[in-house]
Amino acid sequence: MTVPNRGAGRAKLDFALIEQSLAMPPSSLLISKIGPESDVLPRNLFEHYIHDMAEWFEIDTKADGSYSYDTSLVWENGYDAYLAKLGDSIAGFAIVGSAVEWLGDTGAHDVHEFFVIRRFRRSGVGQRMATLLWSERPGEWLVRVLELNAPAVLFWRTAIASHSHGSYEEERRIVSGRPWRFFRFVSHGA
Repeated sequence: MTVPNRGAGRAKLDFALIEQSLAMPPSSLLISKIGPESDVLPRNLFEHYIHDMAEWFEIDTKADGSYSYDTSLVWENGYDAYLAKLGDSIAGFAIVGSAVEWLGDTGAHDVHEFFVIRRFRRSGVGQRMATLLWSERPGEWLVRVLELNAPAVLFWRTAIASHSHGSYEEERRIVSGRPWRFFRFVSHGA
């Protein structure tokens, strides 16, 4: 069913498509690496991500009311961007880079940013997305989470414990005066 467009600029909602994507199991999730040619996707998704993170990081909107983010930094810093899709629906994204800044080990991977669209949360999509990332890139991993973001701490602790079969380290660190949780583990791939 399509909602009638009652004004210029309003999006049409296809409820059949929404129901179809919600009915898909998390095992149907696919992730794909994207590059600068797809910059519009992470740029648009960062609006939602920063909106959510504003609760814990006290981020203000720009003067135009947006939470815009300069995604050119993703590409300039050599990070890898991944897009997650469930059927035709975008389910989230992840930004992965080196953990050298935190661990001094250039071979370790760091989950710089990780975002799941709200309607896909608490359905297994986030855990499946993380598992796909870790399986694609075997080796040592670091996940950093602000302690105030208690739902994220619980999510990462559960996802990492499951993927690593309980073999991980969790450390509390103070970064810029705020407490964080650092999770370290090794992924052995698929």
